[in-house]
Amino acid sequence: MFLIRDALAATQLNPDIHVVNDGEEATRFFDRLDQDRSSPCPALIILDINLPKKQGGDVLMHMRNSLRCPNALILVVTTSDSPHDRQQMKQLGANGYFRKPSEYSAFLKLGDLVKELLAPEQGRARM
Repeated sequence: MFLIRDALAATQLNPDIHVVNDGEEATRFFDRLDQDRSSPCPALIILDINLPKKQGGDVLMHMRNSLRCPNALILVVTTSDSPHDRQQMKQLGANGYFRKPSEYSAFLKLGDLVKELLAPEQGRARM
């Protein structure tokens, strides 16, 4: 999470960030949003594929079935460079895919991808 915050700060975006610790907590978060019409839908979800308790693909499917927020932007962030994982996430409705690099400076490029996704024309994320 520290690296993601750094990447966002480097773009001078100042988002409100809500962090969940595992896949089950993520699905419960969306269930609560579906029940509470006064809560805003997230503009962007950064989702790891390898979450404890429930895999990212299952969480992504759950998010896309949300009653109130099915169109929230979802950026998959993962260590996987597998073409299969990339294709699967795209088919499940991810708007972007970012493979976590090993170098700090390369990780900061995540912020540019977030900024691109959040642009008014929602600049077609890279899969």
